[in-house]
Amino acid sequence: MADLKYYDVILQPVITEKSMNLQAERKYTFLVHPEATKTQIKEAVEKMFEGAKVAKVNTMNYDGKLKRRGRSEGRTAKRKKAVVLLKADSADIEIFQGL
Repeated sequence: MADLKYYDVILQPVITEKSMNLQAERKYTFLVHPEATKTQIKEAVEKMFEGAKVAKVNTMNYDGKLKRRGRSEGRTAKRKKAVVLLKADSADIEIFQGL
């Protein structure tokens, strides 16, 4: 397991129609480092966003897709997605405001 700092864990927010609808339930979606654990993701969200208190973290691993170019084959990079549920008394995450 890699020694990840909290600012290396969260790569970018996921902005899709489904993830925007989940915000009504206080669930926020992020792409995270493939080797990050749930506890590292929880700590990273609480440190990066002031007032955010995480209740639960769900993660999904995605293998790279098989791509071909002529006879040569390769794979795209692996990805990991995390859905973070905030507590009721928590502040909202500000990067999603106004989208």
